[in-house]
Amino acid sequence: SQHPVPPLAMRIAFAGTPEFSVPPLAALCRAAPAHQVVGVLTQPDRPAGRGQKLAQGAVKQFALAAGLPVAQPATLRDDAGRAPLHAWQPDLLVVVAYGLILPPAALAIPRLGCLNIHASLLPRWRGAAPIHRAVLAGDAETGVAIMRMEAGLDTGPVLRTRRVAIGPRSTSGSLHDVLATLGAAELLDAIAQLEAGTAQFLPQPAAGITYASKIDKAEARIDWRDSAVAIDRRVRAFDPWPVAEARLGDEPLKIHRARPLGDAEAGIAAPPARVAPGTVLGLQQGELRVACGGGCLAIERLQRAGRRPVTAREFANAVALAGVTLQ
Repeated sequence: SQHPVPPLAMRIAFAGTPEFSVPPLAALCRAAPAHQVVGVLTQPDRPAGRGQKLAQGAVKQFALAAGLPVAQPATLRDDAGRAPLHAWQPDLLVVVAYGLILPPAALAIPRLGCLNIHASLLPRWRGAAPIHRAVLAGDAETGVAIMRMEAGLDTGPVLRTRRVAIGPRSTSGSLHDVLATLGAAELLDAIAQLEAGTAQFLPQPAAGITYASKIDKAEARIDWRDSAVAIDRRVRAFDPWPVAEARLGDEPLKIHRARPLGDAEAGIAAPPARVAPGTVLGLQQGELRVACGGGCLAIERLQRAGRRPVTAREFANAVALAGVTLQ
């Protein structure tokens, strides 16, 4: 009897650059021989660190270690930049936090189009920094969406979505790791649907569109006139980068971990007897308590300029807190 002919492995090209892109690429590699990763596009090496030496992105490091072909065009807007994609002849291009614009001429190369993993519940938080923006806005949940790419910014129809709750202690860093792993699992399911011919792409609703603009380091500055709840969101949104920052006199002070307290829990009298925002109320239960525009921020971990992060108790042992106000 004749053996059935195995189906040809789907030829998949991958485009991604930072750490978030590695779990999906690793999942595709593990799925071989069902899928074959024929090449990896990643951004050109960038200067990094104090020495400003050229550094490879996380995806490039993984791809080289896995023995995958790597191309690093500066743009895909010209024939030379798109040449690697043409050469690889992919059935599908998977794009995850690549960081370069894919013009229509690039999107048209793969036979089955281009799938993108986006770290939000589209159409909310289209754009560059969806995880940070969801935490900063106080969203109750976020997630990942697998969509077909179009020329617009994260406008394509969605094939799969997975939701994740944003807890009171969730940070951009903790959500990043959860969503990267979820995105990898959803990607494999999406590809299976494409292969089976069961994929149903739903257009994004016109209502609820928001844009997640790139993070500016200046946004990390704390304004103590804000509520403790809002400042706590800022601390969690900018962990691990660029880290929320206050000032102790002329010295920058990074706030790594904190939690909000209401007036009653903080022991702050109601207005007009309220103390000025930024006033350090002292160390209680191992937390440095600071008055805010509403409530109080209990700081658990912080860092002075040029030093390592320390607990609030270690900080209080090194700094005289009486009469101190943070800016």
